[in-house]
Parts: sequence; structure tokens; C-alpha cells
Amino acid sequence: MKQLRNNVIRAGLEALYFSGAHHLLRPLLSGVGAIFMLHHVRPARGAAFQPNRHLEVTPEFLRATLRHLRAREIDIVSMDELHERLVRRRFDRRFAAFTLDDGYRDNLDFALPVLREFDAPLAVYVASDFAEGTGRLWWEALEAVIAKTEQIEVTIGNAALRLDATTPAAKQVAFDRLHDWLRALPGEHDLKREIEALCTKYGVDMAALCRSLCLSWDEVKTFAADPLVTIGAHSVSHCNLAKQSEAIATQEMAVSRARIEQALGRNVQHLAYPYGDREAAGEREFVLAASAGFKTAVTTRPGMLFAENAGRMTALPRVSLNGNYQDTRILPVLTSGAATAMWNGFRRIAAA
Repeated sequence: MKQLRNNVIRAGLEALYFSGAHHLLRPLLSGVGAIFMLHHVRPARGAAFQPNRHLEVTPEFLRATLRHLRAREIDIVSMDELHERLVRRRFDRRFAAFTLDDGYRDNLDFALPVLREFDAPLAVYVASDFAEGTGRLWWEALEAVIAKTEQIEVTIGNAALRLDATTPAAKQVAFDRLHDWLRALPGEHDLKREIEALCTKYGVDMAALCRSLCLSWDEVKTFAADPLVTIGAHSVSHCNLAKQSEAIATQEMAVSRARIEQALGRNVQHLAYPYGDREAAGEREFVLAASAGFKTAVTTRPGMLFAENAGRMTALPRVSLNGNYQDTRILPVLTSGAATAMWNGFRRIAAA
């Protein structure tokens, strides 16, 4: 099903490109700017089974994106400047910001050197448990579990299942089923229990996985010392905030912010909601982030920026640089706003 969706999205992007419709729609749909969303930036890997491929782009594709924006005379700005331009309605030039979620080490190793080539600011949203080396990157752990075995035994509800994992295609089917099940569990404690059981059963060390992939506090400090870099908050545990009580959701935001501020000795004014879709961040979370004093908070909801977004600074949409679609032909489509507009039913501001 997910592969079908990917194929449909790719077909839609290519249709916009080959028809030239994005050129006609650009004046109406491109807005005043965009916030680009990334996770991993690293060289391409050769493994046939890469279910989290959508979360990574190569340095070369990032470089191509930056080159495209510069060629179109789109200013690349920090989140502070993006906030200021929206508030002051400074729309004489279009602008773009780059944001990277979770705090992966490859952001420092591979993304920063490319962004330096273009003198381009970036914001990195750090989940504080990840920087501690104790976080649960459960989607990465699930990939590691399935990659190392040919059969997954798991109990979902009252049903004991055996999922085939003998081929890359079978592994992908198993991953999609288990990923959707884990995301749909009612509470974080349920997700924690189930992913820890799988990791124990199949010999995956989640803490070691976290330490291998994520920036330590010392590395976050090194990263933050670069004048191009803004460090933002991404909660403590990377939980689904919408599933938490108001008190816990507030604590996740506040404690994450406090830990980063203590580590860096500077204010943290920007937030990214974990997962960030409609099931993970809604009006309650937008109000909580504003009440906590964050200048901006970003979702994963697709969309360009329009003047109206100045009234919803803690519900900002982003444009995903998705690893499944690393084709330079789609860059004009993405910056035209045509792709995100189609996704949102041609609403300028996506529905809550």
C-alpha cells in the first residue's frame, strides 16, 4: 500500500513537471516562502531493504536543492529571520529555511558542509533523550530487527503472527505492518513495551543504535557553535504529543527546551513537533507551544508559507525533501507550491 502511494505521488510530481503546469500555478501557489524538512543527510546506502529511505537524502541532492533556490534568487534564511519576515510582512523577496529533525550525527558530518558552501542557515531540532544517548528511535530499531531475520514472530492483539522476512519485498511488507501497528498503539508505554520486546527477542540494542546515529551533547555544542546553526527543541522522548495529557505534553516541550538551554547556554525559541502530522499535533499542541513562548513551531503538514501563516506561528507547514523522490526535476515543482497545494485541496492554509 505504501509503495502504491509512493508511486502515485511520483506520478503526480512527474505529471506536474512534464505538463508544465507548475509554471502556470507558481504565481498563485508559491506563497512568500517555504520551510524545507529533512532528517538524515548522508551518502546513499546500497542495502536492498531500506524502509526508512524517505527520511534521508544525499549531500548531492541537498546541494542541488540549494543551487536551485539560489538560481531562483530565493533567500535562504534562519528561523529567526523567517519569523521576523512573516511578522513584519517583508515579502519583497521569497525566502526558504532548512530544518532537520531529531539531531542525527550525519547532519553535522554531511549537511553542514554542504550548507556552508551556500552560506545557508539551518535549524536542527534535537530530542533531548537522543542527545543523552537513551532515546528510542523505534523506527530505526524496527528496521534493524527485520533486516537481521527471515521471520518475525509477534502478537498483535490476541493474534500470534509469523511475518515472512526472507526477501527485501517481504521485509518491506512486514515493516509496513509493524510500523503502522506501533504508531497506532494508544500510549507511549505501549509502544515502548512492544518495541523493546522485539529488540530483546531479535538482539537489537536500541541504546547503542541511538548513540551511533545521534549527536551527543558535546557534538550538539560543536554544531551550535557554527553561526549558521540554530538548535531547536523536539521534545524529550520524541513522543506523540497529541496522545499525552496536557501536563505531560507541556512537560515534554519545557524539559526538552530546558535541557538544551542548559547544555548550550542560550535560549531555545523554536520547536518541531515529533511526527508532526494531524494525529500528533493539533490545535491543543499549537496553543501549548505558543503559551510556552516558542517563536515558531513546525509541523510535518505539507504547505508553502503565505502571509496568513503569520497568525499561526506555532502551526507552520513544511515541504519535505523526501528520499524517495531525489530527482532534480521535481525541485521546480516543489518550489512552485503546486505539489503541496494539490495535497491540501488547493487551500492556502491546510485545515487543522
